[in-house]
Amino acid sequence: MIAEVIVDVLSANVDRVFDYEIPEGLDVKRGSRVAVPFANRNVEGFVIATKSCSSFGGNLKRVRALLDELPALTEETLELAQYMARRYHILLAESLRLFIPAEMRGGRVSEKTVAMVRLPVGRSLEELKVGLRKGSVSQERILEYLSENGDCSTAELNERFSGLRSLEKKGLVEIYTLSLNREPYHEVSGRGKAVELNEIQSQVCEQILSQPGGRFLLHGVTGSGKTEVYIRCIHECLQLGNSAIMLVPEIGLTPQVVRRFRAEFGGQVAILHSGLSKGERFDEWWRIRRGAARVVVGARSAVFAPVENLGLLIIDEEHEQSYNSESSPRYRTEEIAAYRTARHGATLLLGSATPLVETYYRASQGEFKLLEMAERANHAELPEVVTVDMRREIRQGNNSIFSQELSDRLEQVLSRGEQALLFINRRGYSPVVVCSECGYVAKCADCDVTLTYHRDEELLKCHYCGAKYHMLTECPACGSKHIRQNGLGTQRVVEQLRERFPKARVLRMDNDTTQNKDAHLTITTKFANREADILVGTQMIAKGHDFPNVTLVGILDADLSLYFSDYRANERTFSLITQVSGRAGRGYLKGSVVLQTHTPNHPILKLAREGDYRSFYEYEISVRRATFFPPFATVLRVMVSSESDEEAVECLKRVFAPVMELKKKYPDHFLFLNKMKAPVKRIMKRYRYQILMRVYGAMTEQIIGQIYDVLDSVPGKSASAYLEINPASMY
Repeated sequence: MIAEVIVDVLSANVDRVFDYEIPEGLDVKRGSRVAVPFANRNVEGFVIATKSCSSFGGNLKRVRALLDELPALTEETLELAQYMARRYHILLAESLRLFIPAEMRGGRVSEKTVAMVRLPVGRSLEELKVGLRKGSVSQERILEYLSENGDCSTAELNERFSGLRSLEKKGLVEIYTLSLNREPYHEVSGRGKAVELNEIQSQVCEQILSQPGGRFLLHGVTGSGKTEVYIRCIHECLQLGNSAIMLVPEIGLTPQVVRRFRAEFGGQVAILHSGLSKGERFDEWWRIRRGAARVVVGARSAVFAPVENLGLLIIDEEHEQSYNSESSPRYRTEEIAAYRTARHGATLLLGSATPLVETYYRASQGEFKLLEMAERANHAELPEVVTVDMRREIRQGNNSIFSQELSDRLEQVLSRGEQALLFINRRGYSPVVVCSECGYVAKCADCDVTLTYHRDEELLKCHYCGAKYHMLTECPACGSKHIRQNGLGTQRVVEQLRERFPKARVLRMDNDTTQNKDAHLTITTKFANREADILVGTQMIAKGHDFPNVTLVGILDADLSLYFSDYRANERTFSLITQVSGRAGRGYLKGSVVLQTHTPNHPILKLAREGDYRSFYEYEISVRRATFFPPFATVLRVMVSSESDEEAVECLKRVFAPVMELKKKYPDHFLFLNKMKAPVKRIMKRYRYQILMRVYGAMTEQIIGQIYDVLDSVPGKSASAYLEINPASMY
């Protein structure tokens, strides 16, 4: 037999099938991972087919080893990998890598085992003791210990006694290998509670379950009980013998989802995301592949989980941009989910309190069945939102980061023993460090961005490349010691909170405080257990979390995302404000929100204050229709980068010329085309330029395909170029 192998080497020169002979007795199947000789070395590869003979004229090399007991790739995931390679113009090996834990490549992680000892079956303790020499006290104690306690590890017995090896040689004990499962969030458990769905939830479930294989958009206000709908649908999915995948946008949301799902589904739940240890990810992946886990909870990459008989795929908080991969391969999770569910007749369910404008439009056009839940599940009122004009606060002499309204309400919340969330979407202490004398601004040496001051470490950090610098004591340009920190970050908010409310217990949740494994869980558990009064955080706290004792949310700088040079700026602002506001009043206590802004009359802030998604959608879709932005056109961006500015410019020219020819070929389908510097010109020592396009009409997919062809044909040793379709961010 012959194996058709894709070698696990990322090079366009070898992006094709190689035939290898399968040695007698090696059970190689389609989907297996194998070790093969390639170019005078051993490499790993993926078997995409087997056949009885090869058209290759020479002598075939032989497969050297089968790497896994079970084919790592299923028929479905192999097909999906091949689709992705075609769709995103990536190497098949690069696509296939997405479907296995990275640590499986090169054998960097393996099954965890422990050597165990047991007494032989069918032999009594007294019978075993007969086989001992007189005076073998320690060996006798081992037999007695095993008889009383059952199987034990060799490590435990060797620590307590001597003579274990002699017992094994005499056949009086048996040593065997036990596989151990490295369970993530093992401390997270939940007790099943019978939750009776309300009338609206029941109607929504009935519609979803009555149309297997359908596509649904569940638009429910914050606190409307979307998770209960998901759980009921998963129960029905499992009863039909199928599996389910539930995607959440951030690792920080996983522990609370896991707690709820384990209460419902027990050991059938597996977790997949980048925050797990190598061993945990390996073990969870194999539990799914072997069919031991049929409910997968995870972040974006869990869309590639090797489940069999997929019946339901849920994307919660579908509006989140984290569902778009911003590194190669650049894919949209919803697009992968749509292909995967459509090919196998599974149900696709998207959920959000603030759906993407494009998704809601597609639902209005019939591509998704729109399901609405307009009230909170426990009939609680949505929080009252109070807008504070910070310009007026300054005129009245209040230069604090807290308005008088927010300060007063914080005081009241603390006095009542309730909790508050404060949201500022910037980490660090201060986003800009500037010289008061000459205006010098501290910038990263490798990126064209300002450095953020982190006071707890006395460092300046680049939030793009991670570089760290000592805090300035004097200006490097003029020598002045008058260094000023401008702007606001989470650290500064915490510091000023502690000054204003010294008795308040404050926690911070941002990218800096959640670097360690399980840090998200630690912070959210402390806050849920009411070990803190105020939680300060970035957008990590803006979604999904359910803290019943939170009655106040403060949004410190609501204008922050309004003026980005991005057509999604309005949408992001509305979504963030709505989502973070929804953390208030989720229990039986009434909630309120204080929204601090310098532009209180901005229409998006007004709509967000009212929590009126439908009016926001009508406003935003009319703007998009008038200006021909998605969903009425497609934004394409070719990003070119190189460590050499000259080479980046040269590569830009080589790409732009054939793209310009495409515009001439399809003049009626190009709304815009231009080349320019990227908004952030340099990141991680690489200069960045972009070609921006807006295209529309029936030829859009053909134009995209031809742009990919241009990028595939443009040579460049040190410069790279890639295409983004409706990019999630435009920095």
